[in-house]
Amino acid sequence: MDEVGDLPLFVWLSPAFPVGAFAYSHGLEWAVEQGDVTDAQSAEVWIADCLEHGAGRNDAILLKCAFKAALKSDPAALREIAELAVALQPSEERRLEATGQGNAFIAAIKSAWWTDTLDTLKTAWDGDVAYPVALGVAAAGHGLALRQTLDAFLLAFVSNIVSAVVRLGPIGQTDGQRIMASLLPRVKAIGAMAEDATLAELGGAALRADIASMNHETQYTRLFRS
Repeated sequence: MDEVGDLPLFVWLSPAFPVGAFAYSHGLEWAVEQGDVTDAQSAEVWIADCLEHGAGRNDAILLKCAFKAALKSDPAALREIAELAVALQPSEERRLEATGQGNAFIAAIKSAWWTDTLDTLKTAWDGDVAYPVALGVAAAGHGLALRQTLDAFLLAFVSNIVSAVVRLGPIGQTDGQRIMASLLPRVKAIGAMAEDATLAELGGAALRADIASMNHETQYTRLFRS
C-alpha cells in the first residue's frame, strides 16, 4: 500500500463507509434528555471525558495491541485482545455499538480491502469483533502507520459523537466544529499515549457515560441505537 500511503484511513473512517456509525450516540441521547448536555460547553466536557477517561482511550489501546498482534501473526495474543475488547463493554448497547460496527467493518474489508491479517483474526477468534480490533488488524495488514491510524480513529470517535449531539439539537454545526477544533490536541495526546501502551494500562473513569448507556436501553423515545 506504499503507493497510496494512509489514504485508506480516509475511506474506512469516513461516514460513507458501511459500519453504521451514524446510528449510535454512545449514551449521549440519554445525557441530553437528562440535561447533562445542554450547550456547546457541556457537550465538549462530556465528549472530552469519553475521549480521555472512557472508550476513546481504551479503544485506542486495544487498536494498538491488535495492530501489533496482527503484525506478528500471533493468534493467541489476538484472541486475548479480541475477547477483552468485547468483555470491556459496560452495557448491552455499548456492546452492540462496538461489535455492530466491528462486524460490519470486517465484512466490508473482506469484500473490498482483503488482507492476510484477516485470516489470522479468523483463526484466533470466531466471535463478534469490536471496532478498534477490526481496524487495528486491517491497518496492520495494509501496512498503514500505527500513529496515523490511532489519530484518525480517535478523531472519527469524536466526530461521531459531535454529529450525534448536533442531530439531537443542543448545539448547531458551527459549535460542533468548534468542539472538534478544541479537542484536536487531546486526540493527538491520546494517540501518542496509546502508541506505547499495553493491555495492562486499560481502564477508565467515565462513569456517567457508562450509566447513560445503561439508561438509554430503557429510554422511552430514542433516535439512536445507543
